[in-house]
Amino acid sequence: MSRPAELADLRACRRIVVKVGSSLLVEAGAPRSAWLASLAQELAALRAQGPELIVVSSGAIALGAAKLGLAKGGRASLADAQAAASVGQIALAGLWAEKLGQHGLTAAQMLLTLEDLEDRRRYLNASATLARLLEAGAVPVVNENDSVATEEIRFGDNDRLAARVAQAAGADMVLLLSDVDGLYDRDPREDGAELIERIEGITPEVLAMASGASSSGMGSGGMTSKLQAAQIAERAGIALAIVNGTHEAPIATALSANRGTLFLPQRSDGARKAWLGGRLAPMGTLRVDEGCANALKGGASLLAAGIVGISGAFRRGDLVKIVTMRGEELAQGLAEYEAHEIQAIAGKRAEDQADRLGYAPRAAVVHRDHMVLL
Repeated sequence: MSRPAELADLRACRRIVVKVGSSLLVEAGAPRSAWLASLAQELAALRAQGPELIVVSSGAIALGAAKLGLAKGGRASLADAQAAASVGQIALAGLWAEKLGQHGLTAAQMLLTLEDLEDRRRYLNASATLARLLEAGAVPVVNENDSVATEEIRFGDNDRLAARVAQAAGADMVLLLSDVDGLYDRDPREDGAELIERIEGITPEVLAMASGASSSGMGSGGMTSKLQAAQIAERAGIALAIVNGTHEAPIATALSANRGTLFLPQRSDGARKAWLGGRLAPMGTLRVDEGCANALKGGASLLAAGIVGISGAFRRGDLVKIVTMRGEELAQGLAEYEAHEIQAIAGKRAEDQADRLGYAPRAAVVHRDHMVLL
């Protein structure tokens, strides 16, 4: 897997996920056909140079809302968003099929929900489908299936979806086309704001630079969602870049100017741990004491003796978040017990757990083989 050190290395990547936001693709309810044609030409040229491509495209709700005459861009209610997506997905798929087809590329529509990538078996199915499409020479065009997604169980933005798709596809680069040049050290509208060109590891200080607002008011993401996507990518050994997509030929413009923000991969977890680290919907939280936190950082499994607090209603095998006494996210993994069982043995040593459980305790509450540090 290639590991780009700067934006110019994009062409040397083996597999790239390109995310396109609603504000770039849709204007006043109509597709920006000339811009999309320009981007399709760029993607075809990039594909001819070697990299396989996956597109994660927003825009279905905006397109469908315009056709149905729905207020607030189709986001006034969940029912409106679902209806708009149902209509808009047809239009969006047709746009990509037309524009890519003009360059001899076959577009393949793939609609995913959060659960498709949270459930391990469904994740592997999605991974296999992406692999077969790429092997056949197609360009998968992926979007969240907003026609059935609920407020509680959805990605909510295509930035994080792009990072998760990159994991599933074994990509080595995610390119987020945005309406800004990249991450600035403060609000880019403020005087003296400086673009950060390269980030090696997302820290609390980096997260504090983000604005959660989407400047267009059309999409559902903002800089915060882009940094969350970068966190998912960097843990899986995937580079991620944010560049300005508002220009004609946005990829060439960004590469020639070498302007954008590149987040370098920080580690390369194995396939299962990368999936665990990228999961977004934990069913509960386990709070641990300082000694336990240090042991986990050293590679230990989570034992009941170090647990000081539990929240959530989860079952064995569900994803749980592990946090420190101060609430800092430390790890996440698969619980070996149900929530009420952990409540019974929290803070207890192994020799005292059997009486509480009514059976011999398992080796760990969360085994290190089923846990990933955040």
